[in-house]
Amino acid sequence: MSKFGELINVPVPVLLDFYAEWNEQATAMHPVLLDVAAALGDKAKVIKIDVDKNQQLAEALRVKGLPTLMIYKGGEMKWRQSGEQDASTLIDIIQEYL
Repeated sequence: MSKFGELINVPVPVLLDFYAEWNEQATAMHPVLLDVAAALGDKAKVIKIDVDKNQQLAEALRVKGLPTLMIYKGGEMKWRQSGEQDASTLIDIIQEYL
């Protein structure tokens, strides 16, 4: 969990994508997240978290549906939503926190 604190305690917004390889909706988000990361460059971070490999973290954050997307800034959760999103919507939301 201390590594999680290091991930989210940064000055730029961090988009977390909680996914599982067996979940089609969640894996469908991978190319969208690549687009978001490419569009924002070093202004934000995009991090994918496999819930099967990080069960303790997923439980602590009450991740139920996949994909679950969260935006943190300065260690604080600013936005959260379950389900697919398109790249332009995610970019717009992240830009609110730049």
